[in-house]
Amino acid sequence: MTKKAVHFGAGNIGRGFVGALLHEGGYEITFSDVAAPLVEALNAADSYVVHEVGDGGRDVTVTGFSAINSAENPEAVAAAVAAADVVTCAVGPTILKFVAPSILAGLRERSDDAAPVRVMACENAIGATDTLRGHIEELAGDDWAALSARAVFANTAVDRIVPGQPEGAGIDVTVEPFFEWAIEQGPFAGDLPTIPGAHFVDELGPYIERKLFTVNTGHAATAYLGARAGFEKISDALADEEVERRVAAAIAETSAVLAAKHGFAEEDLAEYRATILRRFKNPALPDTVQRVGRQPLRKLSRHERFIGPAAEAAERGLGVMGLLTAIDAALAFDDADDAQAVEMREKLSSLDADAFTAEVTGLDAEHPLYASVRDIVARHTA
Repeated sequence: MTKKAVHFGAGNIGRGFVGALLHEGGYEITFSDVAAPLVEALNAADSYVVHEVGDGGRDVTVTGFSAINSAENPEAVAAAVAAADVVTCAVGPTILKFVAPSILAGLRERSDDAAPVRVMACENAIGATDTLRGHIEELAGDDWAALSARAVFANTAVDRIVPGQPEGAGIDVTVEPFFEWAIEQGPFAGDLPTIPGAHFVDELGPYIERKLFTVNTGHAATAYLGARAGFEKISDALADEEVERRVAAAIAETSAVLAAKHGFAEEDLAEYRATILRRFKNPALPDTVQRVGRQPLRKLSRHERFIGPAAEAAERGLGVMGLLTAIDAALAFDDADDAQAVEMREKLSSLDADAFTAEVTGLDAEHPLYASVRDIVARHTA
């Protein structure tokens, strides 16, 4: 019997990471997306190719998929969820609430004697699957008690650089060879989904924070520091010794937090950081500082990649100068094509330093990090 998967978000990450691994796991994939041209292109194709560029890279041909426009045909999406073995998504943390109604509709249609569908949100956020489940429960209301047995929800930590794609790539996707997909195994009670290359762990939190506060912090720091230094490509920015030094300083500080909080060995974290920097330097990845730097307001929010680890470092009396330097560069980021960058510039011109710091970073005025961040903000609001 063919295994079936539904994946929300048919973009580059959906096709080039999650979709590729689900294909290798033997799943027939239904992509759900609101972008009509992309849905049409997927339905017109029998296959697409995931090009891994860099040392050890290979080409992976993905077949056995279809796509549904969830805006035009929500009933078909619900039917696909009702029949699925696995449901995943890579849509961005803020879009999870828009995915929840489709999953709920599918659970309502799912047979009581069917095995629970495995639901995993593959987002750059801590506890994203818990967030998705919360949205579904809220929508279900009193019905949730009866529906909850039809699904199993597991948090994940995902890591693969999927850059902006070359012109004319179509539905093919260029990615780096490296990937990591960690999944908490407890919710599955031993009945694990088949996903080649994924590893199942007892406690996911440390892995999520290690990834978010090293990969995501380092990637964004490279983008903002690189943009301020006048670079266009991420790899070119890290080829600059001063940019690399400042990025390395920022993620060394996040590693100190991870070691203190989760007990990671310092030598293991040092090796992890070195691997991350080598990945960012991959010249075959056509990634830009503008793409990686987009949505600066989200990235400067309280529990995200800069303020989150910096706050914990300050609370422990650990160093934060590298992270503050990255925050300073983030506040200088400007991109007329990115709505959040435009909004950030408007807030910096209309709010004073205290108001901006409180609203954007979520730091309390009594927090040990607050004054340092406010002073940096003041340089951009003056």
